[in-house]
Amino acid sequence: MDLRLPRLRRPRPRRALAAAAAVVVLAGAGTWTAVASDDAPEVRRADRVMATGEGVRIDTSFFTAGPEGRRPAVLLGHGFGGSKEDVRAQAEDLARDGYAVLTWSARGFGRSTGKIGLNDPEGEVADVSRLVDWLAARPEVRLDKDGDPRVGMAGNSYGGAIALLGAGYDDRIDAVAPAITYFDLAEALFPDGVFKKLWAGAFVTSGGGCARFEPELCAMYERVAESGVPDARARALLEARSPAAVADRIDVPTLLMQGQTDSLFPLGQADAAARAIRANGAPVGVDWLAGGHDGGDPETDRLHERVRAWFDRYLKGDESADTGPAFRVTRTGGVDSTDGQAQLRGASADAYPGLRSGTRTVELTGREQRFANPAGANPPAVSALPGIGGSGGLSQLSSLGIGVSLDFPGQHARFESAPVTRDLRVTGSPAVTVRVRSTSDDAVLFAKVYDVGPDGRQQVLPSQLVTPVRVEDARAGKDVELTLPAVDHEVREGHRLRLVLASTDLAYASPAAPATYTVSLKSGLAVPTAPGVTTAAAPLPAWVVWLPVAGAVTALALLLTGRRRTAAPAPDPDLADVPLQITGLSKRYARSADRYAVRDLSFRVDKGQVLGLLGPNGAGKTTTLRMLMGLIKPDDGEIRVFGHAVRPGAPVLSRVGAFVEGAGFLPHLSGRENLELYWAATGRPPEDAHLDEALEIAGLGDALARAVRTYSQGMRQRLAIAQAMLGLPDLLILDEPTNGLDPPQIREMREVMIRYAAAGRTVIVSSHLLAEVEQSCTHLVVMDRGRLVQAGPVHDIIGSGDTLLVGTVTPVEEPLAEKVAALPGVESAVRTDEGLLVRLGADGTAPRLIAELVRLEVPVTSVGPHRRLEDAFLTLIGGSA
Repeated sequence: MDLRLPRLRRPRPRRALAAAAAVVVLAGAGTWTAVASDDAPEVRRADRVMATGEGVRIDTSFFTAGPEGRRPAVLLGHGFGGSKEDVRAQAEDLARDGYAVLTWSARGFGRSTGKIGLNDPEGEVADVSRLVDWLAARPEVRLDKDGDPRVGMAGNSYGGAIALLGAGYDDRIDAVAPAITYFDLAEALFPDGVFKKLWAGAFVTSGGGCARFEPELCAMYERVAESGVPDARARALLEARSPAAVADRIDVPTLLMQGQTDSLFPLGQADAAARAIRANGAPVGVDWLAGGHDGGDPETDRLHERVRAWFDRYLKGDESADTGPAFRVTRTGGVDSTDGQAQLRGASADAYPGLRSGTRTVELTGREQRFANPAGANPPAVSALPGIGGSGGLSQLSSLGIGVSLDFPGQHARFESAPVTRDLRVTGSPAVTVRVRSTSDDAVLFAKVYDVGPDGRQQVLPSQLVTPVRVEDARAGKDVELTLPAVDHEVREGHRLRLVLASTDLAYASPAAPATYTVSLKSGLAVPTAPGVTTAAAPLPAWVVWLPVAGAVTALALLLTGRRRTAAPAPDPDLADVPLQITGLSKRYARSADRYAVRDLSFRVDKGQVLGLLGPNGAGKTTTLRMLMGLIKPDDGEIRVFGHAVRPGAPVLSRVGAFVEGAGFLPHLSGRENLELYWAATGRPPEDAHLDEALEIAGLGDALARAVRTYSQGMRQRLAIAQAMLGLPDLLILDEPTNGLDPPQIREMREVMIRYAAAGRTVIVSSHLLAEVEQSCTHLVVMDRGRLVQAGPVHDIIGSGDTLLVGTVTPVEEPLAEKVAALPGVESAVRTDEGLLVRLGADGTAPRLIAELVRLEVPVTSVGPHRRLEDAFLTLIGGSA
């Protein structure tokens, strides 16, 4: 006999829900509308209001598309403070993919009535079962048996938690896909007994004020906010509303998508959920995305595609659906200062490594140290700031390598490692044991690990995350094992790790009474490296991974091999692993002895780089690319590819692929036939073409069998890119690859270039879209009038600058702007439509500015570097573009 608590077909509230369920109705017949789409089935939407027996009315929308018939259903929940309209686009997409989708506004949000219960089992969770009841009665919904529809649940944050709770309380839920959510709400808001005051306040504010919540929640918040210390009753109240309370009953396939830039629900929440659900025998996928509640890229399109595949497998029963790896993590290579989008690449593993896999001990040094908790816990240290997220924020600056955290002298201890001798990838939660002694009964510490540059001054706090810890009975001293925040961060060779223990943090409540803390090291820093996680192992969806790989001009280069040959210089063994070295390259215009298209150009490109070639019209970019591909000969200088001198027809050109000015296709042949004919013309073995891989990656679907004359311009461009994939060259050259592509396809191309280079190959891209170059490229070569203007990493050329754009909720009044301008370290503060443009002086820093803005109660929403690639580009070429 199974002695576990049964998973119920209805929630088990303490009130008489059986009677209430009898009077649940859907008010009215509903309002039907149709959502138009050019190439997809029409989406039908029905709006209805569900009335519960408690007098609460729940606003719902029901989406279907395509022919009549039964199909699996999906319940989509929204985030806290939102409504059903926030998930409408995803609902429509899932409907077109063959699902019946039901969205709803949770109690107290949108047009739904009732008090906010933070996913109360007797409130919001009971509503989920009522929605499932309604789905079971719909003729559009597939049934597993009478009253039991085939149904999955998905949602972000608040909506993700209700998905997990729904699976725990109602055994009719068949699969779930929650994102950036909590497993234990008590631990999220009261980590290790420390009150996360700013996030808790943000919850209450975004919910419309304390009075909008259930009375017991409002009373709990006011009690804890006043004392600064969460009590046992507060923890019990939130624990009862957490998926962890029914962890042993969540046994359905679960895709957990958690944000890396998230001080509200950090990665440890998803880790706890993964371990509990996997222990129940259910399939679990874990995906660490680039964004989170603190900002960053939410990767919406990629995650929606993965959710769809997850439901295809576990709701439709499609065994061929690619649900992705057991573990995937998005790794960032910087942030575009114009729109906040991160440069992304993925890594994966066949098994979820957890947070302590492949632990390596890094020794720390430092004597026993004493520091103060100041009276009133002021001034507080700064790490993450809830509300400064979105497209800007501290996580953005951190990704750019700009240290933005602030620790006050005399209020922290620090211990430091020696410089690491090789690059160190931290994937998971570092840990360390320290001894803590306090002049007060309890001590509250905030632990964090910085990545410190070789100069010792620049320090970056990965994802701006800290671990709070309350040490009780600390007067006599106590050994404490600290588990640091889970991150995925690469520490470069020559950098150091710095452990900081601070007595205050702006986002948390610290003891108001002054005290002195004494800490010392008891162990080294145990750093998880997750050795099984590799970029190359990541299986990527075909619509994302257009690996542009071969050259549209390879056949031409090979045909030229029989023509005039000159003795080629011997290969340079020192450059055998260097994709490209250009030295003193010059090319004169025809019939001119002193006018140059390219003059004395020198630069180098290394493996793994995505190099952007920039310059105004007439700068010499195209001439340079044609010389690189062996199509024209330079007048002076040389080009070496992997150590071999480039000449027309040089054998090394077989390692170079190119996409230049589109490709010519035979219009009467199909897309597939054109590619097969092209490869046959190269004379290379068919098995070297990787044709099937290229066709799958191109994502043209059934169009591959159609004549090219029926293709749109965008489809022709995609076919040309597929042609450039054939052969998998080591050096790929793309000249304006995004011409003819729509915005989603441009974004896919961007990710392709980044991922392609991450696999160890090299990409050179010439483009006039500066924002795309800024997001896609790791390095730049800027040319003007045939000469090199500047070359180097993107972030060096752009520079963080000394000007910050401070976004604000409301326009800043002049008196407040004057106060900011008068701050130490600030040269000027100018009001703009977005907020304030603040120019820092020589002694000004971003962390101190942020702290002062908070003190002045400036309604900050984002903080970011003001300079963009466009600004740097125009500065370099003197406006000649």
